[in-house]
Amino acid sequence: MNFFKQLYITNFFFYCLIGIIMLFCCAFMFPVLYNATWYILLMLLSFFTIDILILFSNKKGIDAQRTAPEKLSNGDENPIVVSLKNFYTFTIHIKVIDEIPVQFQVRNFEINRKVKNASTDEFQYTLRPTERGEYSFGNLNIYVSSPLQLVSKRYRFDNNQMVPTYPSYIQLRKYDLIAFSHNLFQYGVKKIRRIGHTMEFEQIKEYVPGDDIRTLNWKATAKKNSLMVNQFQDEKSQNIYMAIDKGRTMKMPFNGMSLLDYAINASLVLSNVILKKQDKAGMFSFSKKIENRVVAEKRTSQMQKILENLYNVKTDFFESDYSRLYADIKKNINQRSLIILYTNFETMDGLHRQLPYLKGIAKSHLLVVVFFQNTELYQITNKKSETIQEVYDKVIAEKFIFEKKLIVTELKKYGIHSVLTQPENLTLDTINKYLEIKARGIL
Repeated sequence: MNFFKQLYITNFFFYCLIGIIMLFCCAFMFPVLYNATWYILLMLLSFFTIDILILFSNKKGIDAQRTAPEKLSNGDENPIVVSLKNFYTFTIHIKVIDEIPVQFQVRNFEINRKVKNASTDEFQYTLRPTERGEYSFGNLNIYVSSPLQLVSKRYRFDNNQMVPTYPSYIQLRKYDLIAFSHNLFQYGVKKIRRIGHTMEFEQIKEYVPGDDIRTLNWKATAKKNSLMVNQFQDEKSQNIYMAIDKGRTMKMPFNGMSLLDYAINASLVLSNVILKKQDKAGMFSFSKKIENRVVAEKRTSQMQKILENLYNVKTDFFESDYSRLYADIKKNINQRSLIILYTNFETMDGLHRQLPYLKGIAKSHLLVVVFFQNTELYQITNKKSETIQEVYDKVIAEKFIFEKKLIVTELKKYGIHSVLTQPENLTLDTINKYLEIKARGIL
């Protein structure tokens, strides 16, 4: 029974069979072909039998294994490695059909390769998940053919492998040193000119050309008989909270991912930068109520706590309750903090409904509202209009783009900082805004 489950006839065999049938048809008109066609058929059946014998004589002809990461990184290309060892005494042709998770909706996955006798081969493919959660792999199916390629023998490996998909830890590694880099422009982060300096004293050191002469310490200079200056550092242990709106405004898709998942990925990377700058990182999500709360701290386990809570953000896409957000912040965050709010406003009317609560938060904390540009509108405005309908669409698109800029101006009037960004630039722009606030010392 297992023999018939493993045996598959190749397309090449069927093509040969069709050719022989056509020869039999031609033999009615050219009888001389009749005997030759029978010989060809017998040869095909002989090779067919030989092919079965050489493939199935070796019970363990190959060994294969799929190696996936312990967890997938959401929104990134994740490598999946397939390693295979050939125990046959001849070069084999293989067709790999991996049963990848249903979330990818890939129905034509196939890899074809040749593997030399008694050798090992390794190859990989990539998967880009667009939502968090559990991804279950099925069987790794490998169809093996001999050089005759008349039949294939199917092997199955790695049944039911589950891999969780977490917020983008690949981006986390990419920007791991950004907090200390002196070449931030390489990452797309603009340089910020420091206005004055913070008053958190670090040490007294010898003057070197380029130091601010206004920080000269005259008492230390008199004792050392050389110029000495006071050195200051950025204030540390400041509270930084990331508030993630998981309401319906964050459901808009971009490159297969929702705005919510872009915000989650950016929050993870920014948390790492915050902790490396010796500040306290915290987060929470909100819609109808406040959930996934992590109190701002800078413990060694803080990143793991934030990662697990970001992974567990459940989306309901209801209308977000900003009055609940304001009340919760007023009750639970007593110390002045930087609150980075990931949300989205499409119109001025949408902003004005929530503006009283944003103004209330900004009275006690430094509030940064992060919202998104609609990149599809820019595609419409950059396209040449040829019909009246296209002209109308272009005017409406320009109206919405201008309204986004008005939202930035409106927030600025009330001392609320803002970041208007494209989804793909969200991580860099939020990191840059945080570093700007630290450099200016306005928290």
